[in-house]
Order: sequence, then structure tokens, then C-alpha cells
Amino acid sequence: MHSYNTHGQLTTGGIPLKSIAETYGTPTYVYCANTMINNYQRYADALSILDDAQVFFAMKSNDNMAILKLLVQAGAGLDVVSHGEYVRALKTGINPNKIVYSGVGKTEDAITYALTHGVLELNVESIPELHLINAVAEKLNVVADIAIRVNPDVDAKTHAKIATGSKENKFGIDIDLVGDVYQTAHDMSHVNPVSVAVHIGSQLTQIDPYAKAYQRVRQLVLDLKQKGITLHRVDLGGGIGIAYDADQTLIDLNDYAQMVQETFGDLGVSIMLEPGRSISANGGVLLSTVEYVKHGQAKNFVVMDSAMNDLMRPALYEGYHHMIPVQQSDTMQTVDIVGPVCETGDTFAKNVPAPDYQRGDLAVFLNSGAYGSVMAGTYNTRPLVAEVMIYNGTVHEIRKRQTLEDLIARDIVPDTL
Repeated sequence: MHSYNTHGQLTTGGIPLKSIAETYGTPTYVYCANTMINNYQRYADALSILDDAQVFFAMKSNDNMAILKLLVQAGAGLDVVSHGEYVRALKTGINPNKIVYSGVGKTEDAITYALTHGVLELNVESIPELHLINAVAEKLNVVADIAIRVNPDVDAKTHAKIATGSKENKFGIDIDLVGDVYQTAHDMSHVNPVSVAVHIGSQLTQIDPYAKAYQRVRQLVLDLKQKGITLHRVDLGGGIGIAYDADQTLIDLNDYAQMVQETFGDLGVSIMLEPGRSISANGGVLLSTVEYVKHGQAKNFVVMDSAMNDLMRPALYEGYHHMIPVQQSDTMQTVDIVGPVCETGDTFAKNVPAPDYQRGDLAVFLNSGAYGSVMAGTYNTRPLVAEVMIYNGTVHEIRKRQTLEDLIARDIVPDTL
């Protein structure tokens, strides 16, 4: 975790962040391995009240190979949503039977690759996808274990751009229609419907939407059993929120696990959970440098060397990341915190209290271990930043900073020019 030492210097995993900036420069993502392991263990401990439960880390939140391997060695499975993520998952050395494959747009090649190399289940998001999986499996002469992702039409009470469980969203099959889809799958020769999957959104901070959705899933499992279709697993997705803002109330994992036990404990099914943000977010910061402090008539701006292409959440869906100084300070002013990219949307926070920053000061954006580096881009010809991980008091570089030469060399200029 992050704390100030006796010299007023911010540390992560016991390492002063100033020393990391001196060695690796800024912007740099800095991760604390022990924090992520502890977050995973909190899930494992809470779910221990269930007879059979497994945690699958949602690697879309952070796909760095070092972090994936760290969590796999701690016991986590992996939840993947693309062919690229699936290949990354395999490269960790994980048993393919601990990979769950979701995503609305799986290609025929991706399905073929997964069925050839192994996967616990493919989570089906549409009827056309179901038919394609059956056709691919028939061609390979295998039977594919599948879940059908249901859309329970439940308001997740989260930001519209990260809500996934209402009828207006692209994910899953309407729960009112899914009984017939299970029957179709049951009658197919090369798919085996063994599970049901549900995921209603990200950054949920109330337990009620989960309880409502899970009751609908419970009834579906019972209805299918009456029709002779017995499911063995229930994939409950992820989405448990974290405190980006200190005032946010959060879901207690023990209360959540108790609710899951009360909802599904008598059905004889295995429970699968796919947390991402709540394992990786507070294990990472984006270490940055103040480039300028700009005083205007209407506003004061703190211009950072990091930008929306390094940390996309604020620009994409008004996500908030509290920024604190590396050198502790009590002097405050009201500022907008912005990046150098040529977009008004390159703004991290507006009208927030901040220390009296000066050019060259170091600061970090908190809770950046999830949906930070994975969403980064190279807009304005800005190379991807470095990533380091602190593990048991040692700093490890886990992704090199991209150079301008690396970035520009990807372009191919025709000889005729």
C-alpha cells in the first residue's frame, strides 16, 4: 500500500516513489504485488463459506504478464474476453481448465484456438455465437463446455458506460428468452451447457443489484432443472466497486459471500467469481511529474506529464483518480489537474483542492492498477509508459517504456514517396 515515511516521502511497498522516478522516469505505473495478493486472498477467504467456489481474475483490468503470473501462482484462475487475452493467459503457464472465456465477438479462429488448447468454458453471448461454437466443435470432433450469459435486466446503479445487465446493453441473452436457448444448446451435438453466466456491470457499490440479479439466475437454474437441463456451475461475474472517493460506501465481501451462499447454497452448483478492479486497482499508482502550474483569471491549472492516453478513465467516463504529492504537503489551493494532450477532455479533475505544486514536483494518481495501462494509447505520438512492480521490497521493471523510435518504426512509408 501507499504511505508517507518519516521524511514525508510517499512510499509504495516500502519503496520511496522518488527513487523509482529517478531510476525509471515518469510517467510510470508502479504496482505493489503484495497488495494485489492480499486482495485476492480476501476473496478466497470470504468465499470459503461456500462448498465449491473459484476466483477468476478479470485480466481486462490489468494484463501485464508479471501481474497475471503473480495471481495465478497465488491460486487465481483467469477470465479472458479476447483471443489476445487468451494467449496471454496461456503464457502464464496456467492450467487451461482455469480459464473462462467471455466476450461478445469471438471469431471462428479464436474459438478454434481455445477449443484446441483448452478452456474451462466458453461463455456464449448470442444465439449466432452458440451455433458457431457448435459448428467449430463439430469440425474439431470435440464437445465444448459452455455457459450462456444471461442479461437479467437489472439496473446495476453504476455509470452507464460500465453497466452491462439491462436490456439496452449488448451483453448476454435476455433472461426471458434464455430458456429456449438452453434447450437449443442441450439438443446440439457438440456443445454441453454446463453453466450459466451473469455480469451486470462494473464498479458496483451496493449489494441490492447483485441480490436481485442472482435471484433471477437462481430461478433460471431451477426452471432448467425441471426441463431436464442440469447446470453444474454458476458464473457470477465481477464488478465489486472500490473507493475512488474516500466518501464512497463499499460492499463487504463477507456480506456478499453470505448472500451468494443463501441464494445458491442449496442448488449443488459450483460458484465462479470474476473480480478485476477490486484486486488490482489499489495495488497501482501512476507516478507523474508536474510540468507547469498555470495561473489564469478564472482557473489555476496543474499540467502533468501524464495524459488521457496514459490513464483513460477520467476522459472516457468521468472516472476519478485522487492525486497526491510524493512529498507530503499541507498547503492547499483549488486547481484543475490536466494533461498535455491537445484535447479539452484531457482533464483528470476539476476544482479540486491540491498542494501548492511547483514545476518538477512528483505526484501519483491513486487506484490506477486497474483499467490504467491496459487502456493506454499513443495519441499525439506519445509512447506507452514504463511499468514496475514492487514485490517483497524489491523493484522489478515489468514493462519497458516505449521509445519514439519503437513507435514511429511501426509506420511503413511506400517507396513511391
